[in-house]
Amino acid sequence: MIFLPKFDPDAILKLMARATVMMGVPTFYTRLLQNPGLNKDVTRHMRLFISGSAPLLADTHREWSARTGHAVLERYGMTETNMNTSNPYDGDRVPGAVGFALPGVTVRVTDPETGTELPRETIGMIEVKGPNVFQGYWRMPEKTKAEFRADGFFITGDLGKIDDKGYVHILGRGKDLVISGGFNAYPKEIESEIDAMPGVIESAVIGVPHADFGEGVTAVLVCSKGADV
Repeated sequence: MIFLPKFDPDAILKLMARATVMMGVPTFYTRLLQNPGLNKDVTRHMRLFISGSAPLLADTHREWSARTGHAVLERYGMTETNMNTSNPYDGDRVPGAVGFALPGVTVRVTDPETGTELPRETIGMIEVKGPNVFQGYWRMPEKTKAEFRADGFFITGDLGKIDDKGYVHILGRGKDLVISGGFNAYPKEIESEIDAMPGVIESAVIGVPHADFGEGVTAVLVCSKGADV
């Protein structure tokens, strides 16, 4: 195993010849994509690229595949649950999705207010149940009670959906949801559109107070040098 004191794209590309697997957060992949030294020759011997800890944008997934010939394997886990889902090692790794529930794990999407399970392709709160889920917060019985349903499902706090093929998609944290004029604005959906604009490297969408709509949407951008957005 190769450990570095900090993330350095140039160092990573130089050391990649000594590795076969890379595990990283989405920012690692966006930063490496900005490096002109990233190409199929550099990554030719690699067996697997894994992304986790935060949703990987579908555009980043596609660009990585085009540049390297490798499809990033994205998965989903939490401190409280360990691993919940994963795209298949052998099979379609869908951009913008974190894959299927792992063996023994049950994932469902519910109405955040009522806890009613929602049909597929409907956005709601992601809940999980299985032997991977912790028993509760240490010496915090009230918080534990608030985070678990009566039937044992853990409320992750993540908003998402399960598509018709069973792939789980994460659209952001419930606390990040922006309700503007009664309309639910999901930051990740907006960020995906902004990130597709020429000159935009990364974006973050947040809610701000709005006198008329209650909340307004504001985007913070990281742009390429000289970009006019």
